Amino acid sequence: MGCQDEQLVKTICDLYEKISKLESLKPSEDVNILFKQLVSTCIPPNPNINVTKMCDTVQEIRQKLIKICGEAEGHLEHHFSTILTSFQDNPLLHLNIFPYYNNYIKLGKLEFDLLTENLNGFVPKTIAFIGSGPLPLTSIVLASSHLKDTIFHNFDIDPSANSLASLLVSSDPDISQRMFFHTVDIMDVTESLKSFDVVFLAALVGMNKEEKVRVIEHLQKHMAPGAVLMLRSAHGPRAFLYPIVEPCDLQGFEVLSIYHPTDDVINSVVISKKLPVVSTENVGGVSCLLMPCHCSKIPAIMNKKKNMMIDEFGAREEHFS
Repeated sequence: MGCQDEQLVKTICDLYEKISKLESLKPSEDVNILFKQLVSTCIPPNPNINVTKMCDTVQEIRQKLIKICGEAEGHLEHHFSTILTSFQDNPLLHLNIFPYYNNYIKLGKLEFDLLTENLNGFVPKTIAFIGSGPLPLTSIVLASSHLKDTIFHNFDIDPSANSLASLLVSSDPDISQRMFFHTVDIMDVTESLKSFDVVFLAALVGMNKEEKVRVIEHLQKHMAPGAVLMLRSAHGPRAFLYPIVEPCDLQGFEVLSIYHPTDDVINSVVISKKLPVVSTENVGGVSCLLMPCHCSKIPAIMNKKKNMMIDEFGAREEHFS
């Protein structure tokens, strides 16, 4: 790393020290100021920063920072979902009070465009979002602006998050009929995963590499062949905020595209498709050969239209099990 890159990492580590000493990560003036500084430090694109190559001390700080950011994000969403559900009219009319709402609008448009390009115009009938939280903005943005006939099933392990999210959409005559919430550990959902055309995996489901890969392996085992898996990742210094998903973490999937934003949208987006399981006859009967990850990386290019760095690769409760 150059001197500027070393200074950037030092600034991030210094902010971690300050954030880790906070008494609470719930929204407050001190919390808001420090996280705003952290995000503004991490957000400028910097291809020279490769967090996976850094020393053990920085790696440890990064892992702790990702967990802290996840906790703070949960508190922030819970705070604003509580405010929104207090409105007497439709809470969805007031989503712009959430400070990062415009980022979700941009991210939703990006993910819709990716789906459209990679599904060749096929419109998904059912979508699962894993780790939807108390303020399921991705599902809401996609359902209200882009996929107006699609059914959305949101999965979260936290019952209080689902209660708030369900209440949030309950006053909307359209969204409330197309959006459902399930309180369950996704690792306990098996056969039902086959019913979804697209599965979204939230950035903070699986805080470290091992947890993330374990969830991906579970999805690969139970999703339908040809179904799309969309994941959030991070690139450069943004990987101090969110976990990285590498193409070859996606065994059994064909990685179609990875988009690295260069604007104020923090998350990279990975889109992949489950490969078929090839069955071969043998003397003892049928054995299954799992197809490996298909990915061939070419250099990243700048897409000015989307302002992205691109890597191309050739409220009703139901029981799910």
